[in-house]
Amino acid sequence: MSAGNKEIATSLRAARQAKGLTQKELGSRVGIPQSHISKIESGGVDLQLSSLTELSRALGLEVTLVPRAALAVLEGVLRSARSPINARQVPAYRLDEDDA
Repeated sequence: MSAGNKEIATSLRAARQAKGLTQKELGSRVGIPQSHISKIESGGVDLQLSSLTELSRALGLEVTLVPRAALAVLEGVLRSARSPINARQVPAYRLDEDDA
């Protein structure tokens, strides 16, 4: 299995688990047998684009092509969106004492 396919399989499994779904429940939502979901998550089958799209949407995800030049920025945004909210947040805009 290529590194990209492994990442996709791992992401699908993590998204399914985060939603609290079993492989059988996810399969029922998209019309794919549980055994095939298992093979997809373990990298045992070459995932078709149509199946990837259906699985992703059932998990609240969207398949999107991103230019490689923008990938690092997108990954940074996703990392920050997943990080816990700091106890002390700094607003994007703050009035100086002179402006108040």
